Amino acid sequence: MPDPSLLLLIPAYNEEARIEPVLREYAQFFARNYSGTFQLVVVLNGCRDDTLGAVRRAAQDFPTVSYLDFPAPIGKGGALIEGLKLAGHADLIGYVDADGATGPAAVLKLIPLLEKADCVIGSRWLPGSVLLKAQPKFRQVISRCFHFVVELLFWLHIKDTQCPCKLLRRAAVEKIHPALRIADLAFDVNLLVALHQAGFRILEIPVEWTDVVGSKVTASLFRNSLTMFLSVVRVRLIYWPWIYKLLRPLRPLEGWIYKKLRSPQPLPDSAGKK
Repeated sequence: MPDPSLLLLIPAYNEEARIEPVLREYAQFFARNYSGTFQLVVVLNGCRDDTLGAVRRAAQDFPTVSYLDFPAPIGKGGALIEGLKLAGHADLIGYVDADGATGPAAVLKLIPLLEKADCVIGSRWLPGSVLLKAQPKFRQVISRCFHFVVELLFWLHIKDTQCPCKLLRRAAVEKIHPALRIADLAFDVNLLVALHQAGFRILEIPVEWTDVVGSKVTASLFRNSLTMFLSVVRVRLIYWPWIYKLLRPLRPLEGWIYKKLRSPQPLPDSAGKK
């Protein structure tokens, strides 16, 4: 019996220099080691370099590689929200980063665990994780501060919400997709909170991971951190609807702050209101 079909998303912003070998590595690995249908979809998010050309070169050699191209910037979270609309095309759907920080073997290890969970996520902060190259110390401190804020607001009891290695069952994605509104790097928190609120089981396991030179998060760490803090507070308020409604007049100010931070604003809700 073949393995379940798998669709893996890679959000990409100006990744011309790094993404092609990552795509080739993933395509070759799953062709050799996975019996189910495998699709690798790159979601390009306002790229100003030739990321599209790099993806097309890989796609010429590997039919399992395809892409969605959004010429205007929509943020990493926005790219994943668009990509997750394809959940109906596979039994399992997940995502990793374009820099190859998480290798294909680590993703493969997550798949059997979806027999006892609705979402399986890799973690760099659990005993047993293998960090081939750790993040810079300052970024580690910021990461743990962000974790403290998320735990204080949501009590998810997840050590690493931001690790770019997550797999979900199709039913879980389709159920929570309307609740995914955060377009920036705090998207992962939005995803995990939505899963938790919907009653889905989340399993966190150690992962093999390496920090890759050229991280865009590190390059603009302070600005990204402020944006993510603003976004997780917004997610918390969504689940306090009476406060959320009272604060609606402040939405123009919120939009101004996101603009000043040069970050994508949250998507409108299903009713068309922010």
